[in-house]
Amino acid sequence: MTWTAGTASADDSPILHAAIALAPQIAAAGDEIEQARRIPPPVAKAMKDAGIFGMVMPRAWGGPELDPLTQFRIIETLAMADGSVGWCAMIGCDSGYVSGFLDQDVARAMYPDIRVATGAAATPTGKATRVAGGYRVEGRFPFVSGCHHSEWAWLGCIVHQDGAPRTDAQGVPETRQCFLRVSQCEILDTWHTTGLRGTGSNDILVRDVFVPAEQTFSFQDPAVVRRPGPLHAFPFLFIAKGGAAALGIARHAVDALIENAATRPARRYTLGDRPEAPRMLREEVFVQEAVGRADTLLASVRAYYFDEMGALWQTLVAGRPPSALQLARFTTAHAHIIGACVEAVQLVYKAAGGTAVYAKGPLDRCLRDILTMNQHVAGSLRTYEMAGRLLFGLEPLRWLF
Repeated sequence: MTWTAGTASADDSPILHAAIALAPQIAAAGDEIEQARRIPPPVAKAMKDAGIFGMVMPRAWGGPELDPLTQFRIIETLAMADGSVGWCAMIGCDSGYVSGFLDQDVARAMYPDIRVATGAAATPTGKATRVAGGYRVEGRFPFVSGCHHSEWAWLGCIVHQDGAPRTDAQGVPETRQCFLRVSQCEILDTWHTTGLRGTGSNDILVRDVFVPAEQTFSFQDPAVVRRPGPLHAFPFLFIAKGGAAALGIARHAVDALIENAATRPARRYTLGDRPEAPRMLREEVFVQEAVGRADTLLASVRAYYFDEMGALWQTLVAGRPPSALQLARFTTAHAHIIGACVEAVQLVYKAAGGTAVYAKGPLDRCLRDILTMNQHVAGSLRTYEMAGRLLFGLEPLRWLF
């Protein structure tokens, strides 16, 4: 089943209804989000109070434990109002996933308030030195989206011992994800970017902080999952919602042109020695074609997502492992969605003409946001190589986490 973006029925999660209700407040804060390069505290608080950051938290803790398709719809809805807000919701709600990789008593003690946001820099750029009882963590960690409003951050490190990185027999470094309170880190003002400016995805600096072993986990551990249920049957399911913000941004762009073209006069031309009759921009065939093509692109990748991720979710609910085909399509879903969204935004941006370039207009920001999102590692062209190797039955290519 495919649902209309930005809508909810009476049977849908209250959090989806809350996300829809937040849209006017988020849109009104758009300039502040862009200029401050972070989510304003009142908006972040409203998101927290609505349960957006806690939407994956387990029912055993009093959380809603929403399925991936509902998570996707919530994030998409928020991104239709503001791309940076949608992105921060997508990252911040990972609290409910990654807390499932810890001993559950430890995790519950870390999250007495299940509504708080968690930031992340999973790529192992830091150093975790093994010591008695845990690790001493240091390093600089980039792209920590939402760091200003997050309580915790999980940070990827290479494990060191006796002054050297630990590796396995093949030379693969041992990695570990370490939970630190953001208050234990220094936020560096590095997020000066083309787009997604409001995500506040700054670098954070950690200087020799002790992290207890029980507040760490490793994706290299076959027994990394510590929580039962289908949301945790596949450790990388948290990536499934990655394309939601892209679809929200692209839908905003298409809707913005539809609204603008209805009242904006088209440029006048002469046909031979006669002036063309005045008309609205929406009456131009090339504008109609651009909107039609863009809408079709978004509808097709959205339907593809709900079809493929819906099937994967049913597999996990049934207690079965994903097939190679499902893993391949899961791997490329983000890149496929965002590629289509880039094309859709560029179509309507071009059709809008010269007015699209003004920073005060929505299309300028949509274009900058979607192009910035397209640079994320989950949208890398190497994901298609990863999928192809799975389909050929070759040795798998994986991210180093």
